Amino acid sequence: MNFYQQRILPASRQMKDLEKAISSSYEYLVLLDVHISQLKHACSMVHQANKKLFLHIDLIQGLQSDAHATEYLCQEYRPYGILSTKSSVIQKAKQKGVVAVQRIFLIDNSALEKSCKLLESTQPDVIEVLPGGMPSVIRKVKERTDLPILAGGFISSREDVELALQAGAEAVTTSNKNLWREFEKK
Repeated sequence: MNFYQQRILPASRQMKDLEKAISSSYEYLVLLDVHISQLKHACSMVHQANKKLFLHIDLIQGLQSDAHATEYLCQEYRPYGILSTKSSVIQKAKQKGVVAVQRIFLIDNSALEKSCKLLESTQPDVIEVLPGGMPSVIRKVKERTDLPILAGGFISSREDVELALQAGAEAVTTSNKNLWREFEKK
């Protein structure tokens, strides 16, 4: 997966943050927390700005994150990508031709083993590794899989971003607006 030299994917937790991300030079955006009643407006704004939106389906309030919801989102809102921790969501997103991002939480070696087995079965297009502020873990995932990696969580400085990228991440997802500004192409 190539994010065309975009090292940061702005992740919005509020509509006002999404508006800031839309007005930036970033092409790829992530929408984390959103109420289902705001989804149509959010997706419409992103599409009108010719941006590509990743929806984190597990964090859409008022919508169960399952294969049926994924099918509905893909048909109704046409996101560029879907993020989820759930296998059924990843498989349905792939079936619908939407970029499927498997989010994995790596708290120990056991979680890494389980996640690698999960990735073998779901075969997502991209992995989002959390916490992303641990370059050694990103390196391990990169060695174990041949999938593009996004790093997310505990990314709070330019150094965190650089270390994640050096460890093998394609890009970093962050809601830190200071980092958005710092890495934005002018």
